[in-house]
Amino acid sequence: MEAEREHTSRNEEETPILEVRNVTKRFGATLALDNVSLELRRGEVLALLGDNGAGKSTLIKCLSGVYQPDEGQVLLEGEEVTIDSPMDARDLGVETVYQDLSLFDNVNVVGNFYAGREPVMPRWLGSWGWVKDEFMSSKAKESLENLQVNLPSAEVEIGLMSGGQRQAVASARAMSFGRKIVILDEPTSALGARESGNVLRLIEEAPEHGVSVIVISHNLEHVMQVCHRAVVLRQGVRVGEAEPTEANHERLVSLIVGGAAEQD
Repeated sequence: MEAEREHTSRNEEETPILEVRNVTKRFGATLALDNVSLELRRGEVLALLGDNGAGKSTLIKCLSGVYQPDEGQVLLEGEEVTIDSPMDARDLGVETVYQDLSLFDNVNVVGNFYAGREPVMPRWLGSWGWVKDEFMSSKAKESLENLQVNLPSAEVEIGLMSGGQRQAVASARAMSFGRKIVILDEPTSALGARESGNVLRLIEEAPEHGVSVIVISHNLEHVMQVCHRAVVLRQGVRVGEAEPTEANHERLVSLIVGGAAEQD
């Protein structure tokens, strides 16, 4: 019995948290994704690389419920899932932070943290219930502390914060509610060195909180700093993967721009 439990536990650890199998997505005559497959392992930070128009954003939108694939499968923890909406993705433990961050400038950190998922009492009243303000404030501050996000105050409006602080709030929110997977689209774009460093630290430490991460980035230096593996798309096709190291820098660049052999 003990051996059987150990075998089951080992299989669960070896099963990728996410598998994308032969996903194809068309927009009219345009083939945005052509038979794309990849996997995200448990406790992994995976980079998704490619030039503009490579299909990266289309793929993550298929994973976050904005688009539905025309063909192919998406599996979470070995089970095939259908993600028809962003709410479906959230319910499955998948959170996505897009480049626009989806934050409300005139709302404070706590309000942004719980936007669209405010806890109410009594629960059976749904949207007619009373919002648990003290609970939200306490939990938001606790999450930010656990993730070592330093802000002047959780009561400050988001619009008064720097780009790095805003990105940190959006990333921390995703990591707090994304029970399994967090997807970050260009998380350090337009940030200075110090602010980028804070966001990269959040990404690097995410596996310690039980979260696997997919990062879209054009910054190979940042990818090499925090990612365990990199998958490259070009014109909607997966063209290869490599460990993001200095030794593989030229190969990754060649895969992105089209000079390398199209193989893993």
